[in-house]
Amino acid sequence: MNLQNKTLLITGIDEFIGLRAAELAIAQGMKVRGLQGSNNSDMAKKLGAEVIVGSVTDAAVAQKACQGVDIVLHTAQITEEAGPIKQFQEVNVGGTVNIAKAAKSAGVKTFVHLSSILVYGFDYSDRITESGTLSANDNPYCQTKIAAETALLPLNSPPDFGIIIIRAGDVYGPGSLPWVVRPIHFMRQKLFAYPNDGQGVINHVYVDNLIDAFFLAIEKQTYGEIFNITDGETTSWKEYFMRLAAMEGLPTPMSLPKDEIKLFLKLRHQGQKLFRKKADILPESVDFMNRPYACSIAKAQSLLDYKPKIDLETGLYQTKTWLEKTDIQKLLK
Repeated sequence: MNLQNKTLLITGIDEFIGLRAAELAIAQGMKVRGLQGSNNSDMAKKLGAEVIVGSVTDAAVAQKACQGVDIVLHTAQITEEAGPIKQFQEVNVGGTVNIAKAAKSAGVKTFVHLSSILVYGFDYSDRITESGTLSANDNPYCQTKIAAETALLPLNSPPDFGIIIIRAGDVYGPGSLPWVVRPIHFMRQKLFAYPNDGQGVINHVYVDNLIDAFFLAIEKQTYGEIFNITDGETTSWKEYFMRLAAMEGLPTPMSLPKDEIKLFLKLRHQGQKLFRKKADILPESVDFMNRPYACSIAKAQSLLDYKPKIDLETGLYQTKTWLEKTDIQKLLK
């Protein structure tokens, strides 16, 4: 499929991944429409995208957003580490199915769903492939990302309507809250520690590499397929956080036992609730930083000819450039 002059709808266009996808899509001649949950950001409009404000869970909004669209890139989701399961189900499952059904009804040809390697849970085999065992680990994010995939795949009916699922790794780069903004925020306050000596592997993927994979999957019309997408590097959590600190000229972060960090964060969270403050980090975030192995990207390399163009050194350099001109406190509000 030639992407030039195609109309692309991006849900969650005001978020980190959606906004960068819009920028790169417009740069290669696509027409971009965005669906975002509020009027708080006009950055997509500044890029030249048409923006619709509304929820992916609203059937009327979804139908309006999908009219005249060739491709949907569905990135809207709740990405918190924990919380009421009902909220996750409403957006991550209900909203996904709602926008997919609206897209199918509107004659959209391609629907790309942003899933996550967290469908494998927190303890999976080394080099796990797309056919590996899924595990919710009693976590609402993992649970609802699995449920969304399960609900989507039966809607796949090419050539009229094709679904592609991208299981993204730990997406970093300018604007990434969990893997750049929050760690830097806590490192600056000397409150950051990584668990268990940083053992295990961060399945990092630079945001532009991820978006390259989106476009490759669309161009090659790999309907009904699921792909793990990471940078394909084996980087320990310790190395990543040490490089992140060095990038900012900050002291090397320390390591603490996992249970000690979780206890500290639990007490911090309770204190924040007492003063009616929104939690800046939850105890469950430690589980996300304690996964043991790298995922396989062999399928994407084979079927998509996916080759990550930006390595960790380059990605961190570009992130540093962004940080130098960004007030990250505004992103944490």
